[in-house]
Amino acid sequence: MAVYSGLVLLAVGICSAVGVDPDTLALVGWAMAMQFWFLPVYLILSVLTPPLHAAHRRWGLLVPVAMGAAALAADALTLAVQVPYVGLLNYVLVWGVAYQLGFCWHDGLLTGRRRVPAAMTAGGGLAFAALITLGPFPVSLILVTGQTPNNTNPPSAAMLAWAVAQVGLCLLAAPAVRRLLDRERVWRAVRHVGGASMTLYLWHMLPVLVVAAAFYLTGIAPEPAFGSAAWWGLRVPWLLVLGVVLVGVLLALRPLERRQALLYERIRPDVCLRRPWPLWLGLTTSVAALAGFAMRGFAPDGRFPVLPALSLALGTTLVMARRRTAVHQTPDEPKNALRKAA
Repeated sequence: MAVYSGLVLLAVGICSAVGVDPDTLALVGWAMAMQFWFLPVYLILSVLTPPLHAAHRRWGLLVPVAMGAAALAADALTLAVQVPYVGLLNYVLVWGVAYQLGFCWHDGLLTGRRRVPAAMTAGGGLAFAALITLGPFPVSLILVTGQTPNNTNPPSAAMLAWAVAQVGLCLLAAPAVRRLLDRERVWRAVRHVGGASMTLYLWHMLPVLVVAAAFYLTGIAPEPAFGSAAWWGLRVPWLLVLGVVLVGVLLALRPLERRQALLYERIRPDVCLRRPWPLWLGLTTSVAALAGFAMRGFAPDGRFPVLPALSLALGTTLVMARRRTAVHQTPDEPKNALRKAA
């Protein structure tokens, strides 16, 4: 995340200095940050893991049910009464339901009986169909310009229904998928892809911009009408070209990822910290910066985002700072204490 943001901000700074058109820079900066909506939510839920897991241990499936009910109430208040800012709670509530379902799956609460995943799949699917046909929500689960309301910003009741259905469907498919993964060759391929999942997520827009600039701005690629047969026919070569470019990006980033993994092992925080405030401050500033990038892009109004860039740099530094002390003693500390006493 920090490397991706740093490189994009460096490119934005260079382009701004050499006089790139502000409108073009703002558009590209927005495209390179549009996937960042996920990261603040991810960090917040990660920070809330101890209380969320404690709630799971006490109440089990009642936790995601209660969170889902609260999300539906927040959605109703937003749409019917136009209460401001209440919908923002759904970033934590809707995605928190999926997060809590992960705890339930791990403890076997969803897999003891096959009818539970089947009920989740059917109930979530039917609810989603009703909400997009009879309700006010669009079918697209990603934010499309001009859609009001939308399913993403903030997550809607339709997104919640789809998430429940998707979790249920994955649970139903899990036994067959496990048998497939028992094959050594399949497991090797999946393991490498899974290890690069965050890299794939962060960098997947770069091939889109590169290929679009190379083929569309130069007039090489045809531009048939949206939704036409020719448009659909070009989807396959388009995806293949994007895939090739993305594989090249991943291969170029592999040495950097290895160095990051080694660095993390060296500076990984201890479980119990005597002074946790730098970590909390770092997470807070990082979440604020990432949320700003997600809403306005890396080049709002075609300018370099000075304050968000400084906030992200400060947050990353605080989070990555090495914690040398912990509440618990290390194995050598009792020995050193005995030597001093002697």
